[in-house]
Order: sequence, then C-alpha cells, then structure tokens
Amino acid sequence: MSTENKKLLTLKSKDLEVFEIDEAVAIQSQTIKHMVEDGCADNAIPLPNVDGPTLAKVIEYLKKHAEDKQGKKDDEDSLEKFDKDFVNVEQDLLFDLILAANYLNIAGLLDLTCQAVADMIKGKTPEQIRKTFNIKNDFTPEEEKEVRRENQWAFE
Repeated sequence: MSTENKKLLTLKSKDLEVFEIDEAVAIQSQTIKHMVEDGCADNAIPLPNVDGPTLAKVIEYLKKHAEDKQGKKDDEDSLEKFDKDFVNVEQDLLFDLILAANYLNIAGLLDLTCQAVADMIKGKTPEQIRKTFNIKNDFTPEEEKEVRRENQWAFE
C-alpha cells in the first residue's frame, strides 16, 4: 500500500491521549469501522471507555494483525508467539484489554484476552482462584458447604 493511499484516523482516549493510526488497521475494530462508515471519523474519534496505555496496547495488537493479514508475516508461529507474549501482562492491564476489546468490538483480541484469563483459572481450586484474582470469600462456612453440596458435580 503506498503512502498516499493510506488514510489516517485520529483516536482520542478517555485521558485525552491522541493516536494516529492507518484506517486499514483501525477498522479491524467493528466499532471504529461503523463510525467510519457513518461518516463520524472526520475529526478525532473519541474513545471514552479506553485509557491511553490500554489504547496503545490495542493499537500494537491491531498493527501486528493487520501486517499478518496483508501477507507481511514471517510465519504462523511468529503471530502465535506475538499473541502469547501480548497477553503476558499485569492482571489489571489484561482486564483493561478485555474491556477495550469488548467496547471496540475486536473479536480476535477479546478471544485472546479471555482465553488468557481462562488459562489462569484452569485447574485451580476455588481458593486458588480467589487468591489469584484477589476475590474475598463472602460465603459463611455453612453457606459454602451448602453451595458445594448443591453443586457437587462441579467439584468432581
């Protein structure tokens, strides 16, 4: 794609950080794609649900996946490695990425980030999951015993 054919979009995060991104990269987000189609992308596109650092990570993901779709990929393994490394972040950022992917309607990113959380849960006991995600157990011992009895199939 030649430089003169590239249209740049301006994205503005909730903390007013501004990012310029190729339209072809940005429209991987269905939310942004619809704004472009509806003519709402002439000025900066406000993204009030996404902060600057999270939006920067989302753009990194979009650029890498756009390169892959344009045939600029080295091989399938490099994209898988990128995805694996991409979700190897602090828990707070991972959750922000899930929220951003959902808001921006980026199915691949949403699948990737949710799978990362599912992998964090897989094979753990309820107590281990609570510790991993800093969840307070608000059941009394009696209530927990009752829940375990009613849902015995889940603990087998």
